[in-house]
Amino acid sequence: MSQKVELKAVTDSSQVFKGAISGVPVTMQLNYTGVVDCHQYQHFVEGWYYYDKYQKKIPLTGIYDLGVLYLYNFGNKHKLYAKELRKVITSPRKVEKTDSIARTLKPKEALVFERNNTKQEVFGTFYMGKQSQPAILYTSNPTIYRYNNYLLLPDNKKLNTFDFMNRLGGNTLVSTSAYSTGNRVLLYFENLSNFNFCGMCGASDGEKGYRVLYFTKNWNYKNYEEFLTESCLEGISETQKIKTKDPNILQYNVKKSYASAPYILTVDVKNASVSKSK
Repeated sequence: MSQKVELKAVTDSSQVFKGAISGVPVTMQLNYTGVVDCHQYQHFVEGWYYYDKYQKKIPLTGIYDLGVLYLYNFGNKHKLYAKELRKVITSPRKVEKTDSIARTLKPKEALVFERNNTKQEVFGTFYMGKQSQPAILYTSNPTIYRYNNYLLLPDNKKLNTFDFMNRLGGNTLVSTSAYSTGNRVLLYFENLSNFNFCGMCGASDGEKGYRVLYFTKNWNYKNYEEFLTESCLEGISETQKIKTKDPNILQYNVKKSYASAPYILTVDVKNASVSKSK
């Protein structure tokens, strides 16, 4: 007997990574501790790492900057200088200078991981004094703060929409349906327009609509489609809900936007499908 489809929302503010420094296995835990200025993905991190053989935790403090990690250990004065670093870095421009600012505090150790381009590992450099050694994290995604939406599927399959669809989360499960060549899952979503609160639509919760996910008959994921009913980024507003006789049929009158002409959006809840018409 197969299980039903469920969706569970879990927000992470801490991650544990496995990796290596100069080939020696290490474990690292990093915690999100607050936004620097406006951007959710430019934030402070605190944590530790240890060499797996010894498991003695070495404290770290630093910045997560849109996929780049700057991490420092200040030895005996770690707590003091961690506070100093946080006081100085107050804007995106200061974030760009994180490493040079931290170096003035003479860290005992530094770990800098570059933005991931390999899709498999995150590469970086470990610095101690004038020496440097290669470092690596065995992850395809070094993001600390994550809006996870886990879809629990039949046959004990599990998908996180964060990994393949949208990092902003905000999905709720509406319905599922089988069709001739597979299965569909219908989600309704409401999420932030922009992680950068200082950017365009940054303070807006203005992205709303539906997503249809397509699966094979064995619940292997194929692709998805997104249909907006409201969007700050695309200029979709004043959408009107149309009264329908069938409670399983939802209709919206979507007005002209930056990118498209007006249309009628029809959501068929029973069949987990969405269509557009003029």
